[in-house]
Amino acid sequence: MLFTPHEVAETVNMFKDQHLDIRTITMGISLLDCVSHDGKIARERIYNKIMDKAGRLVEVAEQIEAEYGVPIINKRISVTPIALIAGATDDKDYVEFAKTLDKAAKDTGVDFIGGFSALVDKGFTKGDRILIDSIPEALASTDRVCGSINLGSTKYGINMDAVKDMGHVIKKTAELTKDADGIGCAKLVVFCNAPGDNPFMAGAFHGVNEGDAVISVGVSGPGVVKCALEGSLDDTFDVMADKIKKTAFKITRLGHMVATVASERLNVPFGILDLSLAPTPAVGDSIARIFQEMGLEQAGTHGTTAALCMLNDAVKKGGIMASTHVGGLSGAFIPLTEDEGMVEALNKGAISIEKMEAMTSVCSVGLDMVPVPGDTPAETLSGMIADEAAIGMANNKTTAVRVIPVPGKKVGEWAEFGGLLGGSPIMGVNKYSSVNFVNRGGRIPAPVHSFKN
Repeated sequence: MLFTPHEVAETVNMFKDQHLDIRTITMGISLLDCVSHDGKIARERIYNKIMDKAGRLVEVAEQIEAEYGVPIINKRISVTPIALIAGATDDKDYVEFAKTLDKAAKDTGVDFIGGFSALVDKGFTKGDRILIDSIPEALASTDRVCGSINLGSTKYGINMDAVKDMGHVIKKTAELTKDADGIGCAKLVVFCNAPGDNPFMAGAFHGVNEGDAVISVGVSGPGVVKCALEGSLDDTFDVMADKIKKTAFKITRLGHMVATVASERLNVPFGILDLSLAPTPAVGDSIARIFQEMGLEQAGTHGTTAALCMLNDAVKKGGIMASTHVGGLSGAFIPLTEDEGMVEALNKGAISIEKMEAMTSVCSVGLDMVPVPGDTPAETLSGMIADEAAIGMANNKTTAVRVIPVPGKKVGEWAEFGGLLGGSPIMGVNKYSSVNFVNRGGRIPAPVHSFKN
């Protein structure tokens, strides 16, 4: 294929001025063959398998960066949900499993490892309960381990016992990491309809229906989409959608190329390409700024949900032709602290937690990286989780909550998490209680369209 000088210059500008990058290259590794009744043996098998499969992951990613000039921001590993592996042991807590994952992550050089997870949308096993109880200490005593809980699905409904438990787990995790504004919660996601091939942290895990090992790539690119829309205020929505689709196609081809090369060099099959637009705290790399190019004065004002819906759809339509296998979450992320435009909107009073919840009905993924007052009751956090899970269950889509009750801080005070996690003022929450609702327990039944086959 021949490229024109204009196309070459366009691509160079995407890297140089528009923050285009490959957000993550993630190796998913199955640990199902590491099961043992002896916890120590299971952990040795886990460590050895991760080192065997992912020992060259960072080296190969850096080779690709150097050869093709493509920035690859994060190198990561996801593993089979640990509750499924550790549940075969007689261990009373799984903190040692988290420490094993942390050591493997550091020895391979990856940024994060995901999979300290449990899948409890229909019920708990012994291993699920132990893992959930272990989360606060596991995330507080490790640096690179991420965890997730899938507690609802369109097929099975919402496990409200798990919803209640996770409110308390989030509070305890924040308290154990209070010296860093509760950063442990930034490594914990609560899902409804979680996909098993998501390469993005903190919610990545290697699904039980995946192969022994796969390479998946997540692209970014909100700055490129914003630039494509600049100076086009007179365009109709049809024209605007077409511009986004063409841009998404270009971004996705880049990700597909990186995934293919990495897969060949590591001798690991290509899994999926995730089409998500993922912002960073850097100026010019914001989803909220795309809304402004669309014609909204600030993210959060009336029309934002419609704008996000169109953006999400156009990205998928443009990207889906550019790769053979598209999966994961694939959509626009709206993490509060990680998007400087969203932070500005909060500072100006343009956006509230209720508006963010509404926006999550049309995008990936949910209430993401939202710092709330440290004295927020656990039952209020559980209420947020239940609301998001209901949106995901009813709409047959993935939704999630990554909320951080920042110890000792109140509405308007600044919370800082560093790096790509960013920082923002504390967001206010509804002051009225959810206690009696959350404490009912049991399971919210699946909606009637769960009978589709």
